[in-house]
Amino acid sequence: MEAYGELLAILILLAVVVAVIARLPKAEAVDHSKAFRRRRVMNWLPLGLTYAFLYMARYNLKISKFAFEEMKGADGGALMGNDDFGFIFTVGVWVYGSAFLLNGPLTDRFGGRKAILVGAGGSAIANLMMGLGAWSLLNQGPGHAFIADNFVMVYSVLYGINMYFQSFGAVAVVKCNAPWFHVNERGVFGAIFGILISLGIYFAFDWGYYIVGNIGLAEVFLIPTALLAIFWVFDFFFVQNSPGEAGFEDFDTADASSGDDGPQLGPVAVFKKMLTNPIIVTIALVEFCSGFIRQAPMQWYRTFAKQTDGMLHLKGDFIYDHWGMFLCVAGISGGVIAGIISDRVFQSRRGPVAAILYMGVTLGSVALYFIYDMPVLQIGSFSLAPAGVLAIIVSMCVIGVHGMLSGTASMDFGGRKNVGVAVGIIDGFVYLGTGVMSLTYGIVLPSEEFDADGKLTGPVTDPANWSAWPISMIVVGALGFLLATRVWNAKPKGKKAAGGH
Repeated sequence: MEAYGELLAILILLAVVVAVIARLPKAEAVDHSKAFRRRRVMNWLPLGLTYAFLYMARYNLKISKFAFEEMKGADGGALMGNDDFGFIFTVGVWVYGSAFLLNGPLTDRFGGRKAILVGAGGSAIANLMMGLGAWSLLNQGPGHAFIADNFVMVYSVLYGINMYFQSFGAVAVVKCNAPWFHVNERGVFGAIFGILISLGIYFAFDWGYYIVGNIGLAEVFLIPTALLAIFWVFDFFFVQNSPGEAGFEDFDTADASSGDDGPQLGPVAVFKKMLTNPIIVTIALVEFCSGFIRQAPMQWYRTFAKQTDGMLHLKGDFIYDHWGMFLCVAGISGGVIAGIISDRVFQSRRGPVAAILYMGVTLGSVALYFIYDMPVLQIGSFSLAPAGVLAIIVSMCVIGVHGMLSGTASMDFGGRKNVGVAVGIIDGFVYLGTGVMSLTYGIVLPSEEFDADGKLTGPVTDPANWSAWPISMIVVGALGFLLATRVWNAKPKGKKAAGGH
């Protein structure tokens, strides 16, 4: 029943968000028909939910860690300890980031519809293989000895394959939606993109932990496999690359491709064009910081809480038990606030919103440094971790930035013709930052040690040894803020004045 309560709370919040967005005045120079708006929803909704379930099929590795670490590896230690998880996740995110060099141009050439079908299908197969591997370990199935003896290698390969196909997701979503949204209404799309990311995080964490705790370890991989297969069918029948392919008139979106009616440039020429654009490069560097900051609390807060529970008693407080829901609510709030402010206050400029939110990231990280080792607060029968509150605030700010830049600014400055490469570069930097975060924490954070009874012991249980966690977030957050101020006044410029629809 608790899971139903969480879902109800999120649905109520989404209803409020929809009501607020619906009451906003229409964007200047944009007057779509009701039929067009209905068809646009039919386009982005299945596409977006596929993207959310790709998140579930991506972060299930983190969810599985808590089960795998209770299983013994060939060396007698945890099958997946902090350093093992850090290595496997680093392999995955660096595959994800570098795959954009190929998948961005492929998406620009073949369209977002084909990209999401390839991405969802490939990720479903990779998750099926990881699920079968987990089943074999649990049930002494075929190959279980090989998998146990070579766990890190096997899951690094499978997770790397998964992340290659995952990398089509963001590119496909933005490529498909660029022709459907005018620049002046893309802030609202940035809010939608943030909501989809947030729902994906909720599915990944709260549904994932429920699956592992109540159904089984293998199913945390197999259930996302089934969901991706279902939505692959929906995408096949409903998603189209442009209004023209759906029976409507294409229109000028007033982005960087406005007035560019020439042939599609080759991949090398497009990469050169994007990488010599100082705005694209600066946004990519900001998003490198976002990749580091977004995952720092998301991936490590519950691990920190669990492993220091003997001293701080954070495990089992309200935020810990509802981590996915809080991340979802934070992401929805950050995305909607960022999108509306961008379009309504800053005339569809994305830089000011990113800078303001990065100031929130930096201040929140500074506060976290001073209270991260504070024990849980007990208020009657209600317990609350101060570190958890700040981790959620930081997440709210950085998810808002990510939706605004990867989901919106990439459309604006890449233009609908070259947005695949633009998203590839920007999101590639996101996951380069995530890889640096994962590798860094795998090195500087303490490793697990177990006593003769299998109980966690040693430096990892002392919060004093976790100070690198908030310190790194302060440094990277301040860098992100400084970079975001450099694109404060940036807006896309096409080859001719924008038209309406």
